[in-house]
This record gives sequence, C-alpha cells and structure tokens, in this order.
Amino acid sequence: MRYVSTRGTAPELPFHEAMLTGLARDGGLYVPAEVPTLSADEIRDLAGQPYEEIAFRVMRPFLGDSFTDEEFREDIAAAYAGFAHPARAPLKQLAPNQFLAELFHGPTLAFKDFAMQIIGRLFQRELTRRGNRITIVGATSGDTGSAAIEAFRGLDAVDVFILYPHGRVSEVQRRQMTTPVEDNVHALAVHGHFDDCQARLKDMFNDFSFRDEVGLAGVNSINWGRVLAQVVYYFSAATTLGAPDRKVSFCVPTGNFGDIFAGQIAKRMGLPIDKLVVATNQNDILHRCLSTGEYRTSQVHPSISPSMDIQVSSNFERALFDAYDRDGNAVAQLMDELKSSGGFTVSQGALEALRETYASGRVSEDETSAEIAFSLKDNGELLCPHTAIGVKIARDMADPSVPTVTLATAHPAKFPAAVEAATGEHPPLPPHMETLYERPERVTEIANDLATLETHIRESRRT
Repeated sequence: MRYVSTRGTAPELPFHEAMLTGLARDGGLYVPAEVPTLSADEIRDLAGQPYEEIAFRVMRPFLGDSFTDEEFREDIAAAYAGFAHPARAPLKQLAPNQFLAELFHGPTLAFKDFAMQIIGRLFQRELTRRGNRITIVGATSGDTGSAAIEAFRGLDAVDVFILYPHGRVSEVQRRQMTTPVEDNVHALAVHGHFDDCQARLKDMFNDFSFRDEVGLAGVNSINWGRVLAQVVYYFSAATTLGAPDRKVSFCVPTGNFGDIFAGQIAKRMGLPIDKLVVATNQNDILHRCLSTGEYRTSQVHPSISPSMDIQVSSNFERALFDAYDRDGNAVAQLMDELKSSGGFTVSQGALEALRETYASGRVSEDETSAEIAFSLKDNGELLCPHTAIGVKIARDMADPSVPTVTLATAHPAKFPAAVEAATGEHPPLPPHMETLYERPERVTEIANDLATLETHIRESRRT
C-alpha cells in the first residue's frame, strides 16, 4: 500500500511514513494510490461485530506492512477502551428513517477522538521503534486540539503545540486545551481565526529547515491516518441498518471536509452510500462551491457552531484530486489560485463528479437554535449546534425510502451557552470532566505571525 500526494510531485510513501509526515513536501495531502475494496459478503459480515473488529477489518488493508496484525489489534483495543459507550458509536433513531450516530462518547466528547486515540498509539509505536522525537503542531477550530492533547499528553517522545483562534472556541473547548498539566503540551491562542491558524501550520510544514530542525509532524485532518480512522463509523452505522443489502445516506456537519471525505472513501470501498450531504453553517463556502462551482473565500463570521467557522477546507483538496481524475498538476494550479486570489472555479467536469458524490445544505444561526429547541421538544434529544445543523438538513433533504444517518459530532455539553440559550436547559458535563471549570488554565496568547510562532515552538519544546 503506497500513498501519493494530491499535487503529484512528492515521493510515494508507505502508510507509517505518510502518517508521520502529514503534509507532503510539495504542499499536497497524501491519499492511497489505490483504494482497496470489500466484497458484499465482507461488508455483510461486519454487522453485529464489535466496533474494534470493524475498525480492524476496514483499516487493515490500508496499512500494508507498516504494522503487524497483532500490533494493530493491540492499539485498536487500547484506543477505544476509554470510550463511555460499549458500542463506541451507537445509533439512535430520531424519526422514521432518521438516525443519529453518536460520535461523542470518547474522552473529549467529540468525533475527533475516534481518529486521534488510535493515531496517538500508532505514532507512539513507530517512534519507539525508531528511537525518534517529534514535535506535533496542530491547528484547531475547537475539537481537534483537545483530542490531540488527550492522545499525546505525557508521552516522552512527543511535544504538542495546538494553535486555536483566540476567543473563537467555546469555553469548554478552550479549557480542555488549557488545563492539562503535562509539560509536553502547549495551548497557543492565536490572534486571528481558524483559517489563520491553519495557514500558519501549513507555512511551518513548507519551511523545510524548521520542519526538519524540530521534527515537525501533523495530526490535523491533513493527516491521512485521521481520515482513515473516520471511515470506520460509516461501516458500523450502515451495516447496522442493513448494508450492503440496503442503501444508506449520511449527513455530515463539516467545516474542514475530513469527516465527510471519509464517507467518500467508504463508498469507494464498496459501502452502498446513497447520498453524502455536506451540512454547513453561515460560513458556507462548501455549499456555495457545490451549488455554483465557485470556491471563493469570504469573511469568517463567528457562530454558535464554531468548529465549522472555516473558509479554507483543507480536505476538499482530496475530493478535488479525485474529481480531476487524480491530476496533481491541475490541483496544484487550483491551490495556487486559492492562495494568490482567494478562490478558483471548478471545471464543469469536476463539478459534475463532485455532485455525483456530494449534496449540500446551509443552516442559519436562527435555524440552528430553533432546531436545538425543536429536537428537545419533539424527541427529547439535546443536540450540540453542529449536530443540529446536520439533523435539520437531513430532515429537509431526506428520501423517505432511504435511511439517513446524521453524524452527531460533539456532546451538547461542549457548547453549553448555545444549548442553554436555545432550550433553557444547561447540559451537564459527564463525571470525568465535572471539575473542568475549577482547574487552572495554562495558555500563551500569540501573534498570527510565522516567525513568532516558530521561535516560541523552538524555544519551548523539550530537547
């Protein structure tokens, strides 16, 4: 199993190298050279299996010789042992043919835990094997940062620096990043929005002298391992609902496109997915692009669904790579246009290819709050703002003959102010986090400046 860059000029890598490298040297993102497939019988046999077994069978073909079966099974078991629900990603029915996949039972109450917990263990295994140290730098709109800190905190071989937009994450999200006491984790509150954080992260990866000096590695969804781990819950949900003998649709609240691109991989592996619906808030660049073919950045408007306050969706590059028949030169040109002029036009053929896989919808702030209130009143389900966006779009766009699964991306307790404003009900934190508001915070406010960030990381990491 080999991995290639979406921009076509970086060297091909095996899984473990692509995982540790993160961003390719040509600025592209790694994707598998070929997507392995599962037969209908292999998919059918996943029904009723423990989540860990589904994870092994779905992910194993992508690993090649990077890890043995025994090593991989051991890391999977450790990754999900701390989840609060025995099904890991249980389904809950909201209405006829409308379901939630609850992806918030991990240690940080968000879907990012599914990928980060396993990636953390695979990183540690490979670094131990090599005797190397690395510096992980991540950019977050709220949930990736806390999931990464939870996965890597206390590890001797890793220093973790998380960039988040100052004042633009929820208090719970912030405290999850700023209250860990381990000296290998660092929360950096960047003066800017998430796209600034993500841009500075990519700048660091493209500064090869700095990258090599500190042993830079990335765990954002630019990391292929993150996307791969998210493929698993598509299989888990769909086989529970009757796949491969029944089609299933998915509605995915998304800003950076990684979570829904995992659905595209599941479909290419053979899962009979009918629709993949991109659910966006008022920062709707993905919906606008799929509707018009124009990918144009605009101002980021803060919202009650802050994890989706994004205008530059990194993983969309992976979808474009496939839509352009894996033409790395064409993708590189689009990304150059995005950087130089703030946008690009998708060709008609590529747009048709994207529309064959993806549909999309947009929900306003008022509609999001109304949906949170409606869900609690209608079926007693308390939703986080991101999940509410997905549930509304799923209901509005549903084919009544096809079950639709909305990915519930976070626990409502991560966004208590928005949930309480909509419902009058304050969502409590689970017991393992009930002292979160009492813990001292440790954070560095920092300028949106590459040189300042690199100096801080260079001087703060352990050697």
